[in-house]
Amino acid sequence: MGMQTEAHIVWDWNGTLFHDNDAIIGATNAAFGELGLRPITMEQYRALYCVPVPKFYERLLGRLPTDAEWEVMDATFQRYYTEHRVGCGLTAGAAELLAGWRSAGRSQSILSMYGHDELVPLVRGFGIEAHFLRVDGRTGPSGGSKTEHMVRHLGALAGVDPARTVVIGDAADDAVAALHVGARAVLYTGGSHGRARLEEVGVPVVDTLGEAVAEAERLAA
Repeated sequence: MGMQTEAHIVWDWNGTLFHDNDAIIGATNAAFGELGLRPITMEQYRALYCVPVPKFYERLLGRLPTDAEWEVMDATFQRYYTEHRVGCGLTAGAAELLAGWRSAGRSQSILSMYGHDELVPLVRGFGIEAHFLRVDGRTGPSGGSKTEHMVRHLGALAGVDPARTVVIGDAADDAVAALHVGARAVLYTGGSHGRARLEEVGVPVVDTLGEAVAEAERLAA
């Protein structure tokens, strides 16, 4: 089998296809509360958030959290997020865009840093699993970069050419991971980073998923 001739999209999940901003900021503030930190707004979150996640906490604490603090904060975040994600849905227009990309004969997949065992049933519950060649969530500890996960993800996609692959995500780390494997990236402003932060990366930045898909088609042409 040779490389496919059509473009491929690797979608991020949290903050991109899945509009979970309210659950994310609530879980973040619950985790901050464990260390006595004041809650932050979504705007502050977008201005400060980065990966690896302990570096994000360092910006608030003035130091890296200890291993014990990280474990408590991460457990609190995951517990709160799991309880509140049920009130979140797909980003507006996402289902139609996924169906349209697939019906045009192109392929797509999901790579998320959300835990794999939680991600797969969540995607399935929205009735969109059939649109994807693969759905991969994080395995191993949380808080790290997406780069090595991207290497494994693309390596498992038989026939997908990285040069015709575009990663669509909401964080600078999505673009870093894409460039590492020779793919392109488009960053979406509706999730964890504001436009100013995303534009520092040097890849196209858009305000809607529709614009992201159109840009992906152009980049992979």
